[in-house]
Amino acid sequence: MTIDANADRRSTTSTALPTAHALRGLLGGRVHLPGDAGYDAARLPWNVAVDQRPAAVAVPRSAAEVATVVRVAAEAGLRVAPQSTGHNAGPLAAQGLDDVVIVRTSEMNTAIADPVRGIVRVEGGAVWEPAVDAAAAHGRAVLHGSSPDVGIAGYSLGGGIGWYARQHGLAANSITAVEIVLADGELVRADAQTNPELFWAVRGGGGSFGVVTALEFAMFDIASAYAGMMMWSLADAERVLREWSAWAPGAPDEVTTAFRAMRLPDMPDLPDFLRGQELVVIDGAVLGSDEHGSELLAGLRAQRPFLDTFAQVPAQSLVRLHMDPEGGAPFASDSAMLASFPDAAIDAFLAEAGPDATTSLLMAELRQLGGALARPHEGGGVLSHLDAAFVTFAGGMAVTPEMGAQAHEDAVRLTEALAPFANGREYLNFAENPVDTRAAYGADVWTQLTGIRSAVDPHGIFAANHPVPRLFEDGAPTA
Repeated sequence: MTIDANADRRSTTSTALPTAHALRGLLGGRVHLPGDAGYDAARLPWNVAVDQRPAAVAVPRSAAEVATVVRVAAEAGLRVAPQSTGHNAGPLAAQGLDDVVIVRTSEMNTAIADPVRGIVRVEGGAVWEPAVDAAAAHGRAVLHGSSPDVGIAGYSLGGGIGWYARQHGLAANSITAVEIVLADGELVRADAQTNPELFWAVRGGGGSFGVVTALEFAMFDIASAYAGMMMWSLADAERVLREWSAWAPGAPDEVTTAFRAMRLPDMPDLPDFLRGQELVVIDGAVLGSDEHGSELLAGLRAQRPFLDTFAQVPAQSLVRLHMDPEGGAPFASDSAMLASFPDAAIDAFLAEAGPDATTSLLMAELRQLGGALARPHEGGGVLSHLDAAFVTFAGGMAVTPEMGAQAHEDAVRLTEALAPFANGREYLNFAENPVDTRAAYGADVWTQLTGIRSAVDPHGIFAANHPVPRLFEDGAPTA
């Protein structure tokens, strides 16, 4: 049976859409409706190319305020979409937000390390940098992503691939507890002993189950890493990619790297030696000594990069290693999970992103998977591992609608060229366009996941960027 991502929306709407006027005045004026002075600023996601126009945007400062918004919205016949930074806002906006209240959790942003319990506790709107700093103060690290201003909740509930991933797995499986407001406005805790089914579902199942108001996740005894980047001219892409792609699948778990073909714009905030350049960049980290790191990367060094910054550095510095843009940017992209990357895949990648390609892509990236990412995590969530060798992600600037359309077209052309080597699965954190959510999971767990959604959100109150549907009483998926 076909699963329709808009089924929940239809089930809560009628010929006349409900209005958000019932929320006016809540939270001391931190609810913004269309036409209000603060509405346009409040609705803006990190990817500013996405034009999301919800029925209202609520900006709570506590779990109690989140619960109030959820209850009042549900009573008014509205749905609720949790959002912290809006990094992956495109698939949500594409569903239509006329009956949706976005709960923007960005002001719930504390991060506190507990070295006795070995965890960091963050509020639901926290981003990675303060959590990384909190762990580093105790000589430890967390499984953060490649950017300091990505929201921890969205990143972790969708999986989470960072610089220690091949050693320690997905960030979702380092979560030890969540606190979440359910559809009836109740705040509950979910961990291995309390609400274990919900705890399993949210670790990789995304935002369909409620509004996360706090997370706790493990710290790891990592004070430093042999980390950095190597750079070459894009003209060297073929020989460097052939070396890296042959080495990456069999590399030991302690190394995690990424390969990028980049066409950098002539922008004043870039260093002079990068501005307007076409480059190949390999960056990443090795958990171990300088000697061990040098030995593992010897084959890449033999390709004679013009810049090589790999050295033993504080783990805290890795949150900016990838040089991801911060503070919001207009972007269009596409992604795919790859089962393998043989010579024919190299040829296809280079044809679309190599030195002779005509493309608007700012970057075309391959992330090295395998290691702990490929093994089911003991006691892990619904997304316990990734059954792929690489994940590719490509995109370009979307300063204008025309630029966005071209960047998306070029990104899709790359992923379509790599389709013969794809495994048919989706990594939802990189899926910035609507996809079939089922493709992220094995068929054996999908029914269980939809059943848990039905139990905790029987009336379809919550909207998510990659929605998990509910079941009818007869057990058939909503359609």
